[in-house]
Amino acid sequence: MPIRIFVPLDSAARAVGADETAAAIQQEAARRGEPVELVRNGSRGMFWLEPLVEVQTGAARIAYGPVGAGDVASLFDAGFLHGGAHELAQGPTEELPYLRDQQRLTFARVGVIAPLSLAEYQAQHGYAGLRRALTLPPEAIVDEVSAAGLRGRGGAAFPTGIKWRTVAQAEADQKYILCNADEGDSGTFSDRMVMEGDPFMLLEGMTIAAIAVGATRGYIYVRSEYPQALAILREAATLAARAGLLGDDILGSGRSFHLEVRQAAGSYVCGEETAMMESLEGKRGIVRAKPPLPALSGLYGKPSVVNNVISLASVPRILANGATAYAAHGSGRSRGTLPIQLGGNIRRGGLVERAFGVTLRELLYDYGGGSASGRPIRAVQVGGPLGAYLTEAQFDLPLDYEAFAAADAVLGHGGVVVFDDTVDMLQQARHAMAFCAAESCGKCTPCRIGSTRGVELIDQLRAGEATAAPRLRELCAIMRKASMCAMGGMTPYPVLSALDHFPEDFATGACPAVAQGEAR
Repeated sequence: MPIRIFVPLDSAARAVGADETAAAIQQEAARRGEPVELVRNGSRGMFWLEPLVEVQTGAARIAYGPVGAGDVASLFDAGFLHGGAHELAQGPTEELPYLRDQQRLTFARVGVIAPLSLAEYQAQHGYAGLRRALTLPPEAIVDEVSAAGLRGRGGAAFPTGIKWRTVAQAEADQKYILCNADEGDSGTFSDRMVMEGDPFMLLEGMTIAAIAVGATRGYIYVRSEYPQALAILREAATLAARAGLLGDDILGSGRSFHLEVRQAAGSYVCGEETAMMESLEGKRGIVRAKPPLPALSGLYGKPSVVNNVISLASVPRILANGATAYAAHGSGRSRGTLPIQLGGNIRRGGLVERAFGVTLRELLYDYGGGSASGRPIRAVQVGGPLGAYLTEAQFDLPLDYEAFAAADAVLGHGGVVVFDDTVDMLQQARHAMAFCAAESCGKCTPCRIGSTRGVELIDQLRAGEATAAPRLRELCAIMRKASMCAMGGMTPYPVLSALDHFPEDFATGACPAVAQGEAR
């Protein structure tokens, strides 16, 4: 029987040579006459070990990494097909501390199964949630999601059950399920990992949502920079439809749900739900005024559920195992788990799924291993390019929506970007304003003009004009209160947090390490 070897097809793994490694393994196995089955799986999320090669030996998988194409011959020489010792050997994959200490609910199958194997997905409890949902009245499905405490994982953290109930109770001849997969925040990649590594989970979650609210059509709006996710999702949708899990008469239930995968327009602001709907309708992606809410008047003016990838991907497990099991994880009003993405100046970057309540310090040091440079970590930005900067004094802050709100910060999509003590925080504040100026849809004045004026004021601060600071704070207050959407409304978060926590950078124009002449 061929020995199964797993090499990720994840974009991050491919970027560092996974395709070349996979080809080298096949060529070397053929040369030696070794029967192997090469499986392209999703990434386990340990990016510093990519390309990570796993070999199935009995009940366990033995991990080797990072494996380049040039390492393959020596692996065969060392007997890696049977778990042989090698300098790249990491041990049983599931026992690696980075993975072992996580609480993988949403990511339980990612890296374990072949993404487009419907048989493997169902063997790992896939579609159990949909099968149960088909036995329940629609309102009972909504009740289950509400009882689980699931909140939007895209950043706003709005209770998913309330959104679904609003759409379910709306009267309309057509309703839609919209998956916002325009993952554009810096340091975020959990949506991509799901779409590339476990696409049927997302399709199942959307189908359950459709049954719950009475929708018959849905769209997945995938950012244009994710060509592999687009291709995998489209193939998964085709396979699901052939198996009777999408389309008309799902599993003989008489329920219908038709799904289309759409490529996004390449605009950051289309990650905002109303701009996304404008784009889906073939219009320029600009923000709509609210009200009306999308739940009542969304795509083509019809009631629409809009959730992000992780929100919808969390639903199958809730329906399969029950709301109580899911809600048992987390803290306070933040229930379940959050896939946290570690990036920037971090030794062990990757994905960590933990229940809400884990602290930044645990993530940065127990999982991340400190900075990649070996220098002290000075600042951490959580929640994407519009998230606040946190200092070392805040590293014991639990990842919890309310705890972050109390600290005038946002948890957002769970992206954590790390900076060491050579970072210039004035420059980071300027970058936030410049980013907003570049990406604004231009619909409202506070965002369109405020961000441009913000860049000018920060440049004046750099030049030593002290009066620019109070004017910058006043501008930020206007942007927060008067912008139509989060693009302008949240840009002040990184700016004000940099001003408040790192005033020395705005006084001297450089952080202490740089001012003392230390190398960047």
